[in-house]
Amino acid sequence: MKPFMQTQLERYAVRLAELDFLLAREDILKDMQQFMALSREHADVAVIASRWQRYQSAQAELRQAQEMVAETLLPSQSVTADLEMLSMAQAEVSSLEAESDQLDAELQRLLLPKDPQDARNAYLEIRAGTGGDESALFAADLLRMYLRHAEKVGWKCEIMSESESELGGYKEVVVRIEGDKVYGALRFESGGHRVQRVPTTESQGRIHTSACTVAVMPEPDPHQSIEINAQDLRIDTYRASGAGGQHINKTDSAVRITHLPTGIVAECQDDRSQHRNKAKAMQVLLARIQEKDRLERSLKEAATRKGLIGSGDRSDRIRTYNFPQGRLSDHRINLTLYKLSQIMEGDLKEVLTALQHARESELMQDLEIGGLVV
Repeated sequence: MKPFMQTQLERYAVRLAELDFLLAREDILKDMQQFMALSREHADVAVIASRWQRYQSAQAELRQAQEMVAETLLPSQSVTADLEMLSMAQAEVSSLEAESDQLDAELQRLLLPKDPQDARNAYLEIRAGTGGDESALFAADLLRMYLRHAEKVGWKCEIMSESESELGGYKEVVVRIEGDKVYGALRFESGGHRVQRVPTTESQGRIHTSACTVAVMPEPDPHQSIEINAQDLRIDTYRASGAGGQHINKTDSAVRITHLPTGIVAECQDDRSQHRNKAKAMQVLLARIQEKDRLERSLKEAATRKGLIGSGDRSDRIRTYNFPQGRLSDHRINLTLYKLSQIMEGDLKEVLTALQHARESELMQDLEIGGLVV
């Protein structure tokens, strides 16, 4: 294990003792908010401290087993006994080396800085880009891909707003996804998605290229979300369009909210209740404003060090879906998979895992050079 990691791990052992002391104080016990925050930190720190303690024990046991192997190799009167002892000691060395390697890798992952947003639910926004009707149809395909993946992993999805195209695709669609660590799993999906295929509207069989943009935004924490002045909002109501029956088409139930200082807009018309549509639109608006702030910070950081995964800016072309070749290519990590049909059916695990591993490698490099403080 590298020295910088040992230094970091020793700090966790010290911090665990501090937290044990703090959680036993009466004033902390009376402050429920502070107690809960310290309890969550204690749970995280205890996991790392216990793994570090076991790693140290495994290393001590490994040294003893190696000494036993060395002693057994010395000349002795009982050759049979020495061979049996040597075999046992060598097996113990192999077992402890494997355990140490596993604990080392696990501790490296545990030391990586964690984004508190990763555990949150997320809003997935897909917008048709260049390519006209084919782009809108591709947006529908992307939506289906993500919905199928969500179904496979047990996430719940709710369409917050949608704007359908004439051929059945989407000009824009926003989905709220609820589940375990949704944002952390999908955060690197943000950016430009390009498709190469023969459109259904193409009579001569020519391959066309079109694109969509995807944005994945963490659901704002209601206790920490951005405060918005009501005077900075313009709220418009209008008659909903599209499917929904006579009632939804005869009342001004659709809501559009504009944040005047930034020009960010969110709308919803999927519910018959204007009140519920307004609440949904406000949730999406808050997420978009928060994402704008996050993206601006990310771009400033990228000015000094461009990350492998990128900023998540929609102008970044992150992936190509080539249907004639059955190929998916993620340009950020040079990943190419020839299983496009399975991926479009929601089999995203290999893609998402590869992106997570690439990000972990980046963070480990930053830790090693002291670029991040744990």
